[in-house]
Amino acid sequence: MIKKKLHIVWFKRDLRLHDNEAVFNALKSKESVLFLYTFEDFLLKDKHYSKRHWDFVKQSLEDLNQQLLPYSSKVLVVNNNLETVIYSLLENYYISHIYSHQETGLLTTFKRDLSFSKFCKTNHIQWIENENNAIQRGLKNRINWVEHWEFFMNSKEFEFLPKENQLLSIAELEKIEKHLNGCDISTKPNQNFQNGGRTTGLKYLNSFLDERYKNYSKNISKPLKARKSCSRISPYIAWGNLSIKEVINKAYQLRETSTFKKPIDAFTSRLRWQAHFIQKFEMEHLMEFKSINKGYHGLQKSINLVYQNAWKNGLTGFPLVDACMRCLKETGYLNFRMRALVVSFFTHNLWQPWQDCSEYLASLFLDFEPGIHYPQLQMQAGETGINMLRIYNPIKNSLEHDPEGLFIKKWVPELAHLELPFIHEPSKMTYFDQQLTGFQLGKDYPCPIVDENLSRKKASDILWQLKDQTLVKQDALRILARHTLQDRKRLM
Repeated sequence: MIKKKLHIVWFKRDLRLHDNEAVFNALKSKESVLFLYTFEDFLLKDKHYSKRHWDFVKQSLEDLNQQLLPYSSKVLVVNNNLETVIYSLLENYYISHIYSHQETGLLTTFKRDLSFSKFCKTNHIQWIENENNAIQRGLKNRINWVEHWEFFMNSKEFEFLPKENQLLSIAELEKIEKHLNGCDISTKPNQNFQNGGRTTGLKYLNSFLDERYKNYSKNISKPLKARKSCSRISPYIAWGNLSIKEVINKAYQLRETSTFKKPIDAFTSRLRWQAHFIQKFEMEHLMEFKSINKGYHGLQKSINLVYQNAWKNGLTGFPLVDACMRCLKETGYLNFRMRALVVSFFTHNLWQPWQDCSEYLASLFLDFEPGIHYPQLQMQAGETGINMLRIYNPIKNSLEHDPEGLFIKKWVPELAHLELPFIHEPSKMTYFDQQLTGFQLGKDYPCPIVDENLSRKKASDILWQLKDQTLVKQDALRILARHTLQDRKRLM
C-alpha cells in the first residue's frame, strides 16, 4: 500500500494560524497538512501548570477549529505522548516533515524536544523549528541582538493561505481519532478567567488600542484600575494566540495618528523588554533552579511553611498582599507592580527562597511564560547583582495605589466595613476601635505575621552586604557583558 504523504504542524505555545511561520512553511509544500496538538502527561502533571492553563489551551483550540471550518478541517487533539502519536500516524502516512516553533520553555519541555529530535532522525523525519518572536538559541552574547529583533519585527506577517483541499478533512481526522486517544476540548464557562483563543485576544487588543490605552501609563501600577487600563493581552501572547509582531504593528499604526503617543511608547517598550527577558532565560536556562548570579547560591533561608501557607491563602495580616493573592487565585491576573509586591513580600519580609514560590505563582498566572517568570522572580528577590534592590512596602503601596481601599474591599471583604485608615492597617485598631466596629483582630482577620519594618531591614542589610561581595560583583560583570551592555540604551 502506498502511504499518503503528510506534513504535520505541531502546535505548542503558538496557537494561531495568522503570522505563524510553522503553519506558513508547512503550507508552502504541495503535500497534505495535518495540524496537531498533544496534551502530554508530563506537562499535565507539572506543578507550573493548572486547570486554568489547560482550559485556556482548550478554548484556543476550539477557536482554531472555528477558523478552520471554512476549510473543512480542524486540529487533531489527543491525550498522548508526542512520539507515540507520530509513531502511530506513521503506520498509515508517510511523514517527511514536521513544523513547529522553537520553544523557550522549562527544562522538562527542552528534554522532550531533545528526545523528539532523536526520534525524528531515527524515523527519517525532518523537524523544522522556526524562531519564536526573534528569540535565538545558542547565543553567546547580545552583539547585534537588537538589530536582529528589529529586523524580525519589521518583516512581513505570515499569512494563512492553504491550498484547496490541502488540509486534512474533518472526516479523515475523525478516523484518525478513533485509533488515538482523542481529547474532549470542551470547557465549562468561568467568568473569573479570560477565555482563550485568538478571537477573544483580538477583542482585548482592539478595545485597548481603541480607547483603554490612553490611561495605560497613569493606571499601570493601580491594582484595580490597571485591570482595565492595561492591555490584558499577556495570556494571548504567552500562549501564542497573538504574535508580538502583529501587536507592535497595530500599535505603531495607531501611533501615527494618535495624540496619546506616550502611553503607546510605554506599551511597545514593554513588548521589547518581553523579548529581552525571554532571550536572557534562553541563554541562562539554569535560572529555573538557581539564581543567575552565582554569588547568591550560598544564601540560606529557613523554610517556614506557616508563613508560606499564610501568603498563599491571603492571610498574612497585610491587606494589600492578601487582596493580591486572593485576586490572583480567583482570576489568574495581577498587574506588574502587584506581582512585584507579592514576590517581594515572600522573599524579603517572610525571608523565604524564591524557588518556593515559583511553581505556585506559575500555576496561578494565566499568562505564565517561563522566560518572563524566572528573570522577574529573581529580579524582585534581589538576587541578580545588577538590578536595584527593591523591597516593596505593602502599606505604603496600599495607600498610594489603592487610596480608597476599593481593591482591598473587593478581595478582603472582612475589612470592607472598617473606616478607611484601618482598611490599610487593621493592626492599628485599638481594643475600643474593635469594640465599636464589632471586629476582632486575630479572629476576623489575622494579625500581621511579621513586623514589616524589622523584616525589611533584615532583608535589606543581608542583601546589600551580599551585593558588595567579590563573587557577586564578578558575576554581575559577566551578566552585564553577556546580556545588558550591548542593548540597554536601545531598549530603554
